[in-house]
Amino acid sequence: MQNGTSSDFYDGIRSASGAYKYYCNGQWLETSCGKTLNNQNPCTNQTAYTMQACTQGEVNQIFAAAKAAQKAWARTPLCKRAEALHRVAQLMREHAQPIADCMVKEIAKPSKDALSEVVRSADLVAYTAEEGVRALGENRLLTSDSFPGNTRNKLCMVAKVPLGVVLCIPPFNYPVNLAVSKIAPALMAGNAVVLKPPTQGAIAGVHLTQLFHKAGLPAGLMNLVTGKGSEIGDFLTQHPSVNCISFTGGSTGIAISKKASMVPLQMELGGKDVCIVCSDADLTLAAKHILKGGFSYSGQRCTAVKLVLADKKIADQLVSMLVPMVQGLKVGRPEDNADITPVISESSASFIEGLAQDAKQKGATFLTEYKREGNLIWPTLVDNVNPNMRIAWEEPFGPILPIIRVDGHEPAIQHCNASSLALQGCVFTQDINRAIEVSDAMETGTVQINAAPARGPDHFPFQGFRDSGIGSQGIKNSLEMMVKTKSTVINLPAPSYQMG
Repeated sequence: MQNGTSSDFYDGIRSASGAYKYYCNGQWLETSCGKTLNNQNPCTNQTAYTMQACTQGEVNQIFAAAKAAQKAWARTPLCKRAEALHRVAQLMREHAQPIADCMVKEIAKPSKDALSEVVRSADLVAYTAEEGVRALGENRLLTSDSFPGNTRNKLCMVAKVPLGVVLCIPPFNYPVNLAVSKIAPALMAGNAVVLKPPTQGAIAGVHLTQLFHKAGLPAGLMNLVTGKGSEIGDFLTQHPSVNCISFTGGSTGIAISKKASMVPLQMELGGKDVCIVCSDADLTLAAKHILKGGFSYSGQRCTAVKLVLADKKIADQLVSMLVPMVQGLKVGRPEDNADITPVISESSASFIEGLAQDAKQKGATFLTEYKREGNLIWPTLVDNVNPNMRIAWEEPFGPILPIIRVDGHEPAIQHCNASSLALQGCVFTQDINRAIEVSDAMETGTVQINAAPARGPDHFPFQGFRDSGIGSQGIKNSLEMMVKTKSTVINLPAPSYQMG
């Protein structure tokens, strides 16, 4: 992996004023209206980067380019599509550092984690190329005589064909990994892509798009639009040229699903991931995973531990282990690889503070001091939470972790299943029978046994129940949902013999 980049590799992606351009039909362009949009450095609340604010007319041009390019790409052999993705993966490894640097500035992701995300994403792209060749290269042949009353005079060739144009909308917290987890399967399946990155994380998206450009993809196949959601958000998701929407984010996804036309939807919409700690759990292991699961990237992960449901028999011991571990987390700047960095925005920090104040007013015990400076919130462990508190149900997306004490695992399961958010959960126990019993009873998309919730590895199925999503992700699942089935029936002459 190369940590630098050639001086001319990113030439053309910025205007004379320094604003980053959008990408349409193989060209980096400035918006005709002259409007730009800023994103903020979460550490300073000052402008980090400026980008184009695309108009609806430019969105139309982007979709027209995507539709035109997709026709030829659909006829491109699978092996050639795979070669293109392998070129992208190699460029990601060679030019990982500039993309990581963007994430440090615009989403306050610690340096080492930002670089790791890019490298992991390169692996995802390469794996998708290999899996796509295998999974999409297998088609079926059906014969009519397998159905009662038919002779062998029809042959049905069942093929997997592209959907068309896929709109990819990743979130701020993983603007590279959750972008390529959508883009790579879409392209491998023969679709064109329109990428709408989050405003916070958009420049990482610009740099990522340049990798696809440099990899030599046909013009119009990969496109990037930036702009205000209030002006182009609904226009994008309801555009008649959209044939699939892959979205990761929060409640906005529910609004999109209600407004979108009859197109396939792949949506991951957040979670209130519970951690059930049974009376026989290995508490050293549980504490380690709760710490990492609850506080890595300041808790700004859909799969973060959002609520600990601890058996009363071991709750005191678990808490005594967690407190010094939480107090030992390094709080500071992402450039210094601090464990806890500022959350994404002032509004996010204020929302977290509202949850903390509500819990305090209703009698929760703060095991570590709640402290906030701007967007930086110190890691906070809250005990004796009860179901009347907002934090027992709402997703904070920040470094605050509530603990509810329960009488056994059954009330813990009941609380888990009563939540509208059901992405992942985890259970800690040394009894495999109990582990499977709890897992079977938890109505969530994934249950981790003796480990914190996690999205990866990226080829594992990844899905949420209830308000946590529609459809399933993971490389193979994404490839399967990025295609549709087409049948071609060959009608043969009727056989000369008579059926008995």
